Amino acid sequence: MRLCFASNNTHKLDEIRPLLPPDTELLSLAAIGCHEELPETQDTLVGNARQKALYVWEHYGVPCFADDTGLEVRALNGEPGVYSARYAGPQRLAADNVAKLLQELQGHADRSAQFRTVVALVLPDGTVHEFAGAVEGTITEAVSGNGGFGYDPIFRPKEGDGRTFAEMTTTEKNQISHRARAVAGLVQFLNEANF
Repeated sequence: MRLCFASNNTHKLDEIRPLLPPDTELLSLAAIGCHEELPETQDTLVGNARQKALYVWEHYGVPCFADDTGLEVRALNGEPGVYSARYAGPQRLAADNVAKLLQELQGHADRSAQFRTVVALVLPDGTVHEFAGAVEGTITEAVSGNGGFGYDPIFRPKEGDGRTFAEMTTTEKNQISHRARAVAGLVQFLNEANF
């Protein structure tokens, strides 16, 4: 089946592609001719994921799924949360977001956090299905690792071996990540629905 992932983020596409059923043709936004910025004006992860997926389906007529992910830090009352991508400003620069988060956490003993992802799938008939995944961990005191993207260099998952997501291969990260868990729900749904 042809399925659009509402993203042009090559890191996300590379993470998700091996998780999907082998007969799935995963299309990026660019592949369907969508070059505009997708709306992301909701105040929840669910709201943003639904908004992006529905926008693609309504404007391009392609079955689509979209995700929204937030890093929720306990000492910061759940921030940056739904604003994770633009925590340090509208320019959405990962290095700036990481630097701001490390600065905000200075002096905090509790560095526990969780990544949460919500995936919204819009089927050809316009129905929407949602899937969620989360992973707990801690925020390191310094950047470590060159892989991954976003906050990966400062997020150490509880279930891991002490490395940050940025120190893991994509395969290793996919075994425990929030996005992989949300996508697993999507894949199970697609398999059971025989698309």
